Amino acid sequence: MQLGIFAKTFPGGDPLSVLAQARDAGYACVQFNMACAGLPSLPRQIDDAAIDRIVSASSQTGVKIAALSGTYNMIHPDASVRRDGLQRLCAIIAAAPRMGTRLVTLCTGTRDPDDQWRHHPENEDSSAWRDLILSMKQALVLAETHGVDLAIEPELANVVSTPERARQLIDALASPRLVVVLDPANLFECASRQDPKSIIASAVDLLGDRIAIAHAKDRGLDGSFAAAGKGVVDFRDFISQLKHVGFDGPLVTHGLASDEAGEVARYLSGILQGGEGAES
Repeated sequence: MQLGIFAKTFPGGDPLSVLAQARDAGYACVQFNMACAGLPSLPRQIDDAAIDRIVSASSQTGVKIAALSGTYNMIHPDASVRRDGLQRLCAIIAAAPRMGTRLVTLCTGTRDPDDQWRHHPENEDSSAWRDLILSMKQALVLAETHGVDLAIEPELANVVSTPERARQLIDALASPRLVVVLDPANLFECASRQDPKSIIASAVDLLGDRIAIAHAKDRGLDGSFAAAGKGVVDFRDFISQLKHVGFDGPLVTHGLASDEAGEVARYLSGILQGGEGAES
């Protein structure tokens, strides 16, 4: 596995500076956001100069672009907002291979009109699922054209709220371009130190053939998010489960401050190398 981090963990809109900070903290790859190149996270267009700066920064630092963020609210209640998001996603998908990655991450969305990461009771309506299917079909046409995979992530607040819902979507669309981001901290909210193991193991078993990228975020006993190693997720067990299903892709941490990045890199590297990792 390659150890990575969300590029947005580090401040600035200069890709060379951002990727250098990631390298210096101990990371081999990043999940890149176009904000780290001084653009909107989901720009309408990405010019050649911006792509060249990112490619040059990756080459100079040795930090690979493991994935590119293309998140927008795929079931926003306003269809015009969904159309605009799809148009912006098109720019991301077209640019991704030129940046050295063929993986774009998505947000399956929520009926909440203001926050794509906030739960809404209408997420459970059949109309929400129909809108997701339509949005995903449109996105997959773009992905097929450019040879890019699209990664959905089970998120408690989104329409794909569980591993089972992710599997349902994969089976319904039957596209090899549809893959999964698996973040163990997004599979539960409040749990004891023992409960998450079985929840996470079940998710890895169900989605193992489609996991393209794993996230390393943690949760405290009160349900709040925390840096990896600071909460109830057993990352040794999670990584072992991933290895068991043959996953050998990027393990990307997020949900941490930039000044925590070095400590988290040492912790996760220790586990990946077969040791105990740094003490949390």
